[in-house]
Amino acid sequence: MRRAARRGRWLGVLAAAAVACGCGDSSERITLRFWTIGREGEVVGRLLPEFERTHPGVRVELQQIPLTAAHEKLLTAFAGDALPDLAQLGNTWVPEFAALGALLPLGDAVDASPIVQRDDYFAGIWDTNVIDGVLYGVPWYVDTRLLFYRTDLLAAAGFDHAPRDWDEWRRAMAAIKAAVGADRYAVYLPLNEFEPLLNLALEQPEPLLRDHDTRGNFESAGFRRALGFYLEMFRNGWAPELSNIQLPNIWDEFARGFVSFYISGPWNIGEFRRREPQLDGRWMTAPLPGPDGQGTGAAGGSSLVIWRSSKHSRLAWQLVEFLSAVPQQQTFYALTGDLPPRRSAWRDAALAGDAAARAFREQLERARPTPKVPEWERIVNEMQLAAERVVRGREPPDQALRELDARTDAILEKRRWMLARRAP
Repeated sequence: MRRAARRGRWLGVLAAAAVACGCGDSSERITLRFWTIGREGEVVGRLLPEFERTHPGVRVELQQIPLTAAHEKLLTAFAGDALPDLAQLGNTWVPEFAALGALLPLGDAVDASPIVQRDDYFAGIWDTNVIDGVLYGVPWYVDTRLLFYRTDLLAAAGFDHAPRDWDEWRRAMAAIKAAVGADRYAVYLPLNEFEPLLNLALEQPEPLLRDHDTRGNFESAGFRRALGFYLEMFRNGWAPELSNIQLPNIWDEFARGFVSFYISGPWNIGEFRRREPQLDGRWMTAPLPGPDGQGTGAAGGSSLVIWRSSKHSRLAWQLVEFLSAVPQQQTFYALTGDLPPRRSAWRDAALAGDAAARAFREQLERARPTPKVPEWERIVNEMQLAAERVVRGREPPDQALRELDARTDAILEKRRWMLARRAP
């Protein structure tokens, strides 16, 4: 009964939108404005002619926004009431635009859809779009970070499989470092990137924020454990104290054995194959090890959202459905290498038969969303800066964690104020 009622409400919204915009009249040409970010915009245009063919009188106006300018452009468009009908939105940006009231809730649309089936999506990825119990986006493509490793160097150090927990990883890194000598390393953790430490922290039971996501929780035992393991890699000489500016070409360095382990995302499957073909058969991927077994990773990627201001919400939703259908998901992967968020799309032979992609499929079942607060990107940047100070010996860990919690609490001050005003 509840599902039927939701379906009826959503169909009513669509019917009203159709009347308002004249969507039912194919003689009136309608322009549907769709904003994308980065390379995906270059590729998705190849899928849109089929949508336009099956929707006579509709033209999709595609605008590609550079990643570096996307956030500011979206905020400017919101302030100027100039948003498109739908857009690609990074998962960590969904909470911010939901808080602004800019996004159209999509729960009823999903309940009414024969195409978008929420149970077919990896749970952690789907959850990144749910804010305070309301669904605001549909995952378009996903990523998570895991281990890329040199199988030959690991075997030479005496290991016939990738590490499955932190203790195995410690032993492997120690053995590799002993084998490769002073001028090479076991693992690369760029000091100006937050992702390696974040993924280690997500493997802990304690949340990264506490008190309903209004205060930092970086002094917790779990985060201390993650930071301690992270620091151990540097202090034992397993990882070089370098940023990705100091080591700009990881592909060549990985190929020459400067490092044996590297935490990265699915785009590097194609990059390593294209840039370092001589390494074929000598590298592989594996899920991130956890403290006591296989670990998790951050649920990343981008989603498709419809702006509340859209005058063509029915058509915008139909385009979301079109791009979410399994055939389009599989074609999009073939064109971009972006991993599909739907389990059924992974039955495609190109994905199912790709040994390097298999670890991502496995880890996506355990991927977890980061805290869903608009301020998260500022907070995680503070986390990275604090970790770098500790690694470089500029600050002791206890002081760094105290200051990190204090900075996080200051960043979240407005959130605490807003939640206090909502309380009865």
